[in-house]
Amino acid sequence: MTKYRKLFTTVRRNCSRFLGLLLSLCLLFEAGISAQANGDSQVENTCGGVAAVFNPGSGNSVDVVNATAKELNLDLTAEEEEPEESRLVMANVQNALNVRSDASEESDKVGMLYKDCGGTILERRDGWTKLQSGNIIGWASDEYLLFDEEARALANSVGKMVATVNTETLRVRMEPSTDSGIWGLLPKGEVVEVLNQYDDGWVCIDFEGEDGYVSTEFLVLDFVIDAGETMEEIDARIAAEKEASRHKNYGEYTTDADTTLLLAALIYCEAGSESYEGKLAVGAVVMNRVRSGAYPNSIHGVIYASGQFTPAMNGKLNSVYASGNISSSCIQAAQEALAGASNVGDLTHFRRNNGREGLVIGNHVFY
Repeated sequence: MTKYRKLFTTVRRNCSRFLGLLLSLCLLFEAGISAQANGDSQVENTCGGVAAVFNPGSGNSVDVVNATAKELNLDLTAEEEEPEESRLVMANVQNALNVRSDASEESDKVGMLYKDCGGTILERRDGWTKLQSGNIIGWASDEYLLFDEEARALANSVGKMVATVNTETLRVRMEPSTDSGIWGLLPKGEVVEVLNQYDDGWVCIDFEGEDGYVSTEFLVLDFVIDAGETMEEIDARIAAEKEASRHKNYGEYTTDADTTLLLAALIYCEAGSESYEGKLAVGAVVMNRVRSGAYPNSIHGVIYASGQFTPAMNGKLNSVYASGNISSSCIQAAQEALAGASNVGDLTHFRRNNGREGLVIGNHVFY
């Protein structure tokens, strides 16, 4: 309905111009007939061009109409459809946002969106938005949400592009060329972080700490952002991690050996080739999130939050954790981070250093 209303407005706005144009054409056409009777060939040629406006079969009718409209600054084409509104929505909170079963503060909570979480708009009404984020489907107040350009800006800042290999074995090149040397191979289904995308069909990925290049022909690209948790997911996580406790006086997080090993495995996957400072920084980011109140309040919940840590998404983390093949420096960094040490302050994000502003340690930038 909005499209037709706008089209009607456009036609009405140009109506007087059309009338003036038609009147001028009619007068000119009449003059042409008169001139033709007097043998005025110059005007006759002019009338041939103008007559084409009234004769759709004439070869130059479109050119004449367009030229005349251009001269009079008229728009004779139907208005193009407006681009589809963005369905992206992002949480605009410092801690967490309640998602409810209905568009009311009195309705039941169905989940929570944490800082930097996003989702898809399903419906909007009366200052509320129905959204889907991970397994959550529910309503949140617009007061605590970002839309359109603001949502896209935040998503670009905290989200990332990942690629899933959709061929049996994919060569990772040292340069964006099939003639280049090979860093190694990726199996089908592997998920890797995309650092840069090029117009010639290549992307740069993080391959074991090196810049690797693979063809988009063999990839499925996806942009991922963190999703919230349903109340059932929150309850299950809390029940499974009751034994975890925190000594608030010193910032130390006491946990079992398995969880310490999980953090060490993540450090190994994300910063295994980095200096000890780089390893500690990754562990500190995880612990900063656990303590912040803006993310799940457990190591497991932070590490496996959707769209955050690529090794948790592609199964590499589980493989390293199960093997136990983790360097002693990664285990030490995990233990120190658990004890409250941080060389990145209270920063909660990092990615491969691609020129972004922030604290650079080795090949990562922390922000």
